[in-house]
Amino acid sequence: MRDGMFYAPKGKPQPVVKPGEFKIAAIGLDHGHIYGMCNGLTEAGAEVKWVYDPDPAKVEQFRKSFPQAEAAASKEQILEDPEVKLVASAIIPSLRGPLGLEVMAAGKDYFVDKGPFTTLEQLEQARAVVKETAKKYMVYYSERLHVESAVYAGQLIEQGAIGRVLHVAGFGPHRINIPGRPEWFFQKEHYGGILADIGSHQVEQFLYYTGAKDAEVTHAKVANYHHKEFPGLEDFGDATLVADNGATGYFRVDWFTPDGLPTWGDGRTIIMGTEGYIELRKYLDVGRDNAPDHVYLVNHEGVYHMNVASKVGFPFFGQLILDCINRTENAMTQEHAFKAAELCLKAQAMAIRVE
Repeated sequence: MRDGMFYAPKGKPQPVVKPGEFKIAAIGLDHGHIYGMCNGLTEAGAEVKWVYDPDPAKVEQFRKSFPQAEAAASKEQILEDPEVKLVASAIIPSLRGPLGLEVMAAGKDYFVDKGPFTTLEQLEQARAVVKETAKKYMVYYSERLHVESAVYAGQLIEQGAIGRVLHVAGFGPHRINIPGRPEWFFQKEHYGGILADIGSHQVEQFLYYTGAKDAEVTHAKVANYHHKEFPGLEDFGDATLVADNGATGYFRVDWFTPDGLPTWGDGRTIIMGTEGYIELRKYLDVGRDNAPDHVYLVNHEGVYHMNVASKVGFPFFGQLILDCINRTENAMTQEHAFKAAELCLKAQAMAIRVE
């Protein structure tokens, strides 16, 4: 997969519900992540009952992957259907927050692509409606939730493999693929800025691996180094953070993946602990192995290299379905989903513009 916009991992079906027990719908197909979101949910036993997008061509394409989904005449037809328990969306980022308010007000849980908001005001509105309705506003932070090496790293940390996590460094390069990008991709008011968009993955991973509940963004930068024909685009961003438990972090995101790389980005994460460190080479081991999900572990026991592709699975999706049914928070807490969104928006707002 050379374009991250259509990165949609497939795993082994591991249903947590009976057929027809948990029906979902898709509204807004502007980003290809909707395929990964619905893959994960259907592999966990969900049934896609409806799909809606104002563009019939997007609906037709979606139904090739999910033929059981009926084309809805409007989003209202979906919101008024009592059988639909959850709505998934990868609508234009600036519209994700407003749609989530409608979905939750209609009595349904909401599962949205990252970045989940483009402004802090949208986040505060969502917090209020979650409180009012007790519905979920879950976020598809796919670079952890839908990457087996990232899932496995969390399991290693939980088992104490590297002791207390002190620092997380995340690197999220992406291929820009300009001809395949829609207009909104280049308009900051619609995508929110690079730190609010793809930076959200990195902030979420920092909070998760460090076990932090909160953090402060101490420094952030953005730039448009190489794409001046698109003045609204930011092609580089980075930030540093300090967590409430003393852990620190740095991440860099960019749109500079060279054409020679056989995948859309050489995503890496380095997690340092008191007893060792972990490096994730998520999508390939560059120059050595084009297979994904390489985990390097160094601790007092020794030095290890593991390829965990097709060995770990994606437990988030089954946990999310059960959370929606049982009103629990095992897949991800609401506060964690919102805190990651809050911090990347704060980083975006305070970022120094580098020319």
